[in-house]
Amino acid sequence: MNNRSKTQMMILMALLIALSYIGGMIKILGSVALDAMPAYFAALVLGGPMGAAVGAIGHLFSALLAGFPLSIPMHALITISMAAACWFYGYLYQKTNIFLASAVAIFINGPIMTYGSAILAKALGIVPSVMAFFTPMILPLIIASTVNVVLAAIVYLALSKTLFKNNLE
Repeated sequence: MNNRSKTQMMILMALLIALSYIGGMIKILGSVALDAMPAYFAALVLGGPMGAAVGAIGHLFSALLAGFPLSIPMHALITISMAAACWFYGYLYQKTNIFLASAVAIFINGPIMTYGSAILAKALGIVPSVMAFFTPMILPLIIASTVNVVLAAIVYLALSKTLFKNNLE
């Protein structure tokens, strides 16, 4: 990768991190927001590791803007989970296709991560039971996950035939 490509990638990453911050202000519930769309988009355009970085930073911004409502340890785990989900989205897209990768990402970021967070919330004493966290959070997280992933895929598909094929590959 030449210096121009590295510079372009860094600029795009910075732009996507800024968009994650803005998305973090669009709340669905608590710290559940539209901060992940730029991260999923980054995973498609720049690859899983870059998507993971944008996803982690984006979640931290979203949690910070909401005042870390679930505690710093909870949001630290969610940050790691978001990074892993974004990385896996980029990886799965490279190995399969955007439709399967998107469906799996929605499932991971929705029910799987919600259940994992519920277990941690119970362990940290934030909630009295796993279901006390899971039940009210599952619908907002599935909605946010679906919106974030689908928007990222739509924008990627719209731009991939022209802009990114010519400038980043």
